[in-house]
Amino acid sequence: MGRGRGVKITKDDKQDIIEMINTAYKNGARKRKACELLGINIRTIERWEKNGLNDNRKGALKKISNKLSSDERKKVIDISCNEKYRNLPPEKIVAMLADKGVYIASESTFRRVLKAEGLLRYRGESKPRKNNYSPPELIATAPNQVWSWDITYLKTEIKGKFYYLYLIMDVWSRLITGYSVHEEESGVHSSRLTKESCLKHGVKKGELNFHSDNGSPMKCATMLATLEWLGVNPTFSRPAVSNDNAYSESLFKTLKFKSGYPKYFKTLEDAKSWVIGFVRWYNEEHLHSKIKYVTPIQRHKGDDIKILENRKIIYEEAKKKNPERWSKNTRNWNPKEEVVLNPSHRLQEQSQKAA
Repeated sequence: MGRGRGVKITKDDKQDIIEMINTAYKNGARKRKACELLGINIRTIERWEKNGLNDNRKGALKKISNKLSSDERKKVIDISCNEKYRNLPPEKIVAMLADKGVYIASESTFRRVLKAEGLLRYRGESKPRKNNYSPPELIATAPNQVWSWDITYLKTEIKGKFYYLYLIMDVWSRLITGYSVHEEESGVHSSRLTKESCLKHGVKKGELNFHSDNGSPMKCATMLATLEWLGVNPTFSRPAVSNDNAYSESLFKTLKFKSGYPKYFKTLEDAKSWVIGFVRWYNEEHLHSKIKYVTPIQRHKGDDIKILENRKIIYEEAKKKNPERWSKNTRNWNPKEEVVLNPSHRLQEQSQKAA
């Protein structure tokens, strides 16, 4: 019911509001609670009951002498929707009318009237373009089925200058399968890195989905031609939606929050050297929380199955020794059977219900 601070409420509306609140109060409801449900401050109701229902605000009874008449308002709408003017902004319409010796209202008045009618942007036959694209749901049940990649900035000691880190990861195992550092963003660099990574990990034609955002190094002709030659299926995020490439974004956060990450890199060689050390640590030492605290290389090679099975046995033996310390089952050390990039609404709802 409440329409915001400073908005005029008619006398009849005020009377209806007071009657509703009084009826609720007589039936046992608290007056303040009834006011909250209607979106009205209880002080406002008290003022109406005390001072009457007339609007005594300064300027409330003032007549607006320069207000458009209903006929003038209709004329503004009709002209703006005319085939000749419907694709033009108010400023151009007013100027063109002036050239014909016609003046109806100012540019700002045209704009205000059209905005109130919802006609400010689209008045033609064409409808506003809707982007109904949603990235495909990609499910990985083994290595080399879904890769995600992106480029991030690495600061240099010169403000405004950056090095560019190209990073490819396997979504299933979180293994960094390819990386390189360059002084510029280029489709040539991304194509070369992709080709080297696919050959290194024995990717077969038709088995890999390769996900990225919509940057030019990702969608340039050189890159797309390389992916086609490799038999790799490219998929892309929605424009300006980082969550569609969440695994790469998470990896960049791990990289830049790692202890020892420098404020800037003095040279390209310094940047390359640091990245080499990070990749080795991440792949071979980092116990990743999303893959049951094993390293990406262990997960990628399948060594995690034995490791997790051993942990399960250790926990079960500990529970047998001191059962009173365990209120429920032991920790779940079963490896994840599938990893999903850009889960559909169906999977999201299932996940929420399970939680």
